Amino acid sequence: MAGMSVLPPAPFGRLLTAMVTPFDADGGLDLDGVAALATHLVDAGSDGLVISGTTGESPTTSDAEKDQLLRTVLGAVGDRASVIAGVGTYDTHHTIELAKAAERAGAHGLLVVTPYYSKPPQAGLARHFRSVADATGLPVMIYDIPGRSGVPVATETMLALAEHPNIVAVKDAKADLEASSRVIANTDLAYYSGDDALTLPLLAVGAVGLVSVVAHVGAPALRAMIAAFDAGDPVTARELHQGLLPIFKGIFSTQGVITTKAALTLAGLPGGPVRSPLVDATEDEIAQLTLDLAASTLTPPADLSLAMAGVTTRPAQPTLAVRGAAAS
Repeated sequence: MAGMSVLPPAPFGRLLTAMVTPFDADGGLDLDGVAALATHLVDAGSDGLVISGTTGESPTTSDAEKDQLLRTVLGAVGDRASVIAGVGTYDTHHTIELAKAAERAGAHGLLVVTPYYSKPPQAGLARHFRSVADATGLPVMIYDIPGRSGVPVATETMLALAEHPNIVAVKDAKADLEASSRVIANTDLAYYSGDDALTLPLLAVGAVGLVSVVAHVGAPALRAMIAAFDAGDPVTARELHQGLLPIFKGIFSTQGVITTKAALTLAGLPGGPVRSPLVDATEDEIAQLTLDLAASTLTPPADLSLAMAGVTTRPAQPTLAVRGAAAS
């Protein structure tokens, strides 16, 4: 199968970065840093950016800041990358307001997390996701992360939600390959791994790509891993996966935003401090992170890069995304 694409179509591209929100020294939104980081991430190999998600510290940014952030990222890279706006909250009405604001700003899609803290039943989850999907013309990516939300989206619920024309993708952070396999096998939903370390096994059961935290520092290797698998070379994909194992673990040695911003600082890139209740990385955490980065293969070997040069993971934007992007 070498030379043939084995992965299903990816509506937002193969490699998306769940982008941090750069803040200045006083904790304010650093819009120059936002534009610079967005540009760097796309230049490094990201097909798209997911903003105002968990890694973007969305619980601590205001609605106005979310709008500024989105418009700044769109202005920096929106003509060459998918820009997905995180709009999920535990309040359906508020989530719809954020979704409509994102559509007005020109977002290409919406990331909608499972309502957290209140732990609604499956009927409530289904109504929430459908209500948000009905509210705009943008394609929706459901974010299934029971470790943070407190409740998973059940397989039967996901199968039913797949029938909605605007619900097109899932960011899967449930770590349940059997459940994901069932949905992938029985729907047209595009599954994106929401866990860097589980990307390769999810690709093997039909996922289309990755929404990554590690791509802040390891996009070239992640992109090459996906491209190798897509080209029918699982051995090379496995070697690249194994080369990233230290940072897969290290980036989550504490809360992921904390270590990611520390890694960006080490690389001289915009990130800045985290907002309370998070705290910045300690000296010991930074020292361990430095070791984890050094132990990882963040850039594929030159000969592999040349071999993969003819394999692209950056598809044209889909009809739904283009339609949404025009709704500014």
